[in-house]
Amino acid sequence: MTKKERLDQLNALMGMCSNCALRCGASRVVPGSGNPEAKIMFIGEAPGKKEDASGEPFVGAAGKFLDEMLASINLNRQDIYIANIVKCRPPQNRDPKPAEITACWPWLEKQIAIIDPRIIVTLGRHSLNRFLSEAKISKSHGKTFRRTLPRIGERVFYALYHPAAALYSGGMRQTLLADFQKIPALLHKLQKKSK
Repeated sequence: MTKKERLDQLNALMGMCSNCALRCGASRVVPGSGNPEAKIMFIGEAPGKKEDASGEPFVGAAGKFLDEMLASINLNRQDIYIANIVKCRPPQNRDPKPAEITACWPWLEKQIAIIDPRIIVTLGRHSLNRFLSEAKISKSHGKTFRRTLPRIGERVFYALYHPAAALYSGGMRQTLLADFQKIPALLHKLQKKSK
């Protein structure tokens, strides 16, 4: 099976998930979208209202800014894969609870295993802390980490603030854009090492 076929199969199973209470209040499961062969996988926190309505991750205002940042390094959504730590919208867009994150974790593990990205870009503190529990986003943003995790192996992580942070703080916009500019060089370096 191709990566796309494996992801489609996984997404169909995910669509039937009811492992936590979030599914009861959500319109649908939002598995993720993008290129199954992506070298870069972006992982955010949880679907919001627009994502819950459309079934696609990052389609609201934060998603528009993410598209802008991708364009700034000559990428678009067809070049990457985007998913969230939690696959169903928390009520009133509240932070996902630890039990909800734990319930969704096996789905994300399987997505990472199938896509096998060179870099996992964490978007925001919830995503960062799922992979690096002690890290602080204020100190970690714009930095690379290498960790070995059960069932997904050794991975390279790159920490970013969540794009929504730029909607609430103008100064954060420049920080995010500056951190984003480091991604192509990081990917190039990792590809050279793997040859």
